Amino acid sequence: MTKMDIDGIKIGTQGTFLPPFEDGINTVKRIEELGYDSIWWADHLMSFTPESIWTPDIVELAAYQNTPHVFFEALCTIAVAAWSTKRILLGPAVTEAFRRHPAMLAQAFLTLDHISKGRVILGIGAGERENVTPYGIKWNKPVGRLEEAIKIIRLLWENDEKVDFEGKFWKLKDAVLGLEPYEKGKYPPIWIAAMRPKMLEMTGRLGDGWLPANLDLNRYKDGLRIVRDSAKRAGRNPDEITPALFTRAVLDEDHEECHRMLGTLMAKNYALVLPSEMFRRYGVQHPFGENFYGLLELVPTRYNRKMMLDALEKVPAKLCEDQTLHGTPDEVIGQIEKYAKIGLKHIAIFNISFFLDIRKLKSSFGCMKKILTYFKG
Repeated sequence: MTKMDIDGIKIGTQGTFLPPFEDGINTVKRIEELGYDSIWWADHLMSFTPESIWTPDIVELAAYQNTPHVFFEALCTIAVAAWSTKRILLGPAVTEAFRRHPAMLAQAFLTLDHISKGRVILGIGAGERENVTPYGIKWNKPVGRLEEAIKIIRLLWENDEKVDFEGKFWKLKDAVLGLEPYEKGKYPPIWIAAMRPKMLEMTGRLGDGWLPANLDLNRYKDGLRIVRDSAKRAGRNPDEITPALFTRAVLDEDHEECHRMLGTLMAKNYALVLPSEMFRRYGVQHPFGENFYGLLELVPTRYNRKMMLDALEKVPAKLCEDQTLHGTPDEVIGQIEKYAKIGLKHIAIFNISFFLDIRKLKSSFGCMKKILTYFKG
């Protein structure tokens, strides 16, 4: 296909890997060698897939891995990946301020900034209940908590002297963080995983980048408008905020094969993280409640197999298709270009094809390589 004129769109990918750790680092090195611009890690204790449906009849990978809840600690992993690479950008997609105090996040990301020699991005969001409440941490006011955390991080980064902060969630008194960034005056960029109006408005005021997950073209366009309008109201230059997107992708040389995969129970499981308003667009209620927002509220370990199978049967296949980047390499390239035309500058693609059909492991990454080659040469 003919390449449209796109000025420097960045292509990233997911950095999830399993033990042994060395194999994962070797994969990171190959990803950098292939020419990807960035690599991202989920900062999770728990998967969005319940173990109750982690069986070979639903997800074939279950025959080789006995649980879906296998994650290396994200910041430790990024540190080793940063030390093992030279060019690629690295970050969590995304962390939050429930499990780590903002001062610890500020220190950790300055440390990663030095280890990576200026290549780390602080991807941060409101958090997911699944990583919080099962571990005895109180889940309350995630958006307000996030805003306060970002303000504290910047306060500690940008002041050489001791500082005070009086907030609803944290109070600082005579606090100090003397570590400078790797490049003087250049702190790690903060990219906010905003999806809804309040978070989008916050991104315009406080973010260096916008990193939503799995937004269709229309929702992305509307969200970017809110971010930019908020930046203008705050006296900021909207062009200094990087519009990014983290998205799942289902890839095949046959478009209808993608639709077949998106009709599987595992594909419908991914859809359960969508907000209730997305289900209403298809004339149905979210299987877990009228106002349920899975990305924030789902705790997979609390749903037995019957509950999950009943819920998955209620997920429209068309919803899965519309909310997942999918198709042949040329079709996906065309979709990415549509996002780029409305402002996208950086896309991180998580290939989930082989989770839906393990036979697609090699071919789907072949499709990924074609997409990368088109944009990066």
